[in-house]
Amino acid sequence: MSSAQPHFLIIGGGITGLSAAYYLKKRLESDGVKARITIVEKSAAFGGKIHTLYKEGFVIEKGPDSVLARKRPTIDLAYDLGLEGELTSQNPQAKKTYIVRKGKLYRMPQGLVLGIPTQMTPFMKTGLISPLGKARAALDLIKPKRKEVSDESLGHFLQRRLGKEVLDRVVEPLLAGIYAGDTFKLSLKSTFPQFQAMEQKHRSLILGMMASRKNATGETSHLPAAVRNSAFVTFKKGLQTLVHGLVHALKGEDLRTNTGVASVSRADDGLVEVVLEDGKREVVDGVIVTTPTYQASELLSNLRAAAMLEQIDYISVANVIMAFDRKDVPIELDASGFLVPRYEDRTITACTLTSAKWLHTAPADKVVLRCYIGRSGQQEWLQWSDEQLVQKARHDLNELLGLTAEPLFTEVTRLPKSMPQYPVGHLEQVARFRQQLAAELPGVLVTGAGFHGVGIPDCIQQGKDAAVQLAEQFKQRGGSAGAGVGAGTDVRVTPASVG
Repeated sequence: MSSAQPHFLIIGGGITGLSAAYYLKKRLESDGVKARITIVEKSAAFGGKIHTLYKEGFVIEKGPDSVLARKRPTIDLAYDLGLEGELTSQNPQAKKTYIVRKGKLYRMPQGLVLGIPTQMTPFMKTGLISPLGKARAALDLIKPKRKEVSDESLGHFLQRRLGKEVLDRVVEPLLAGIYAGDTFKLSLKSTFPQFQAMEQKHRSLILGMMASRKNATGETSHLPAAVRNSAFVTFKKGLQTLVHGLVHALKGEDLRTNTGVASVSRADDGLVEVVLEDGKREVVDGVIVTTPTYQASELLSNLRAAAMLEQIDYISVANVIMAFDRKDVPIELDASGFLVPRYEDRTITACTLTSAKWLHTAPADKVVLRCYIGRSGQQEWLQWSDEQLVQKARHDLNELLGLTAEPLFTEVTRLPKSMPQYPVGHLEQVARFRQQLAAELPGVLVTGAGFHGVGIPDCIQQGKDAAVQLAEQFKQRGGSAGAGVGAGTDVRVTPASVG
């Protein structure tokens, strides 16, 4: 079969792939190009790790539960899709966060931003840190900056600036929770480059964070008024609202679930051949691969560049969601949750008091808690059954919160190999990979959480950037590389699916 239109294919229907398809469509239309866009997703539904469950009046996120309000890509996309009215904020009465220390919960000092003090008085009063640890952290105010600006590990940087005690007891459980990683193996430049910039500009990390916070008053001005004062936002009916909005906006395009890809390789005339797992072949004008990097390396296994992707490790995590009657929960619901440092040697790494943090997630007389399990160096849980995960999570909640009641129901979500780890030198490795890929297989881009950020806003931005780049490449080729080719060999045409 042939087509008069250029044809682009997105591999992976998670938030990166859907965003890439959406922004590619917008960019091509603005360039006056009428094109076919196909998204192929191996699983039975679009959305990737975003999965909202509606059950007995509860709104439960089995994957991520919110996004940072200050990061614009999600909010901008919500406006583009007409979903800004669906955004909702954190409960302002539950903004406290606790950290476990010797089996007890200590409130995180006020004024901490990403674990860095911006108000010294609350920090000096906390029982989390010893007097010696506080004195060591205060040395950051006078210590010189590092002269070299090469990459270093996040852990070494934070220990150098604030000391080991603050790193272990406050900063590590907060920051490593984002990546489920070992801070001494994570790249500073790939995870929190702003820390290095603050040190270089202000000499002190604390002074830099104070200055940054002072200048951040307008960073949420892009938000709707109803959620402008919230650090995190989500949607009233869950994050799947965003997925549904993207799928609806792509109505008329070729959206396929239950469709795996076997390989991607060069075709004739600057085109790209994609072989599906069912043996069908498609020849297209460009491809964006948004799968995890270990899957992308298999699709590109005939290329030298693929070997670079194999060096990115992933950590497996899980979460255990439990619902209770409010009368059975013996704690004040005035906090968003608590963090569990490594040295506490517990199964759970953190717990979100979900129904306290997000009032829309449970009926008024019910409580939902979400316990997180798994991080670098703690992967033994992979051998446990779901029943064991629930049992061990309940054991920790009993000891830490005094919660002994039987849950109304539980939901266990396993996310194997879901958290990419960015080693020192990651950005340079990514640059080498992309340079090699462009030389070996022009017209193919690879992006997603394994490259420049694991959060939803980061993935949306990466999808958008890849879409703009692919459209620009097509334009530079004269905008006609695949016109009239469509597939050339055996093309499978299916009706659009909404997953």
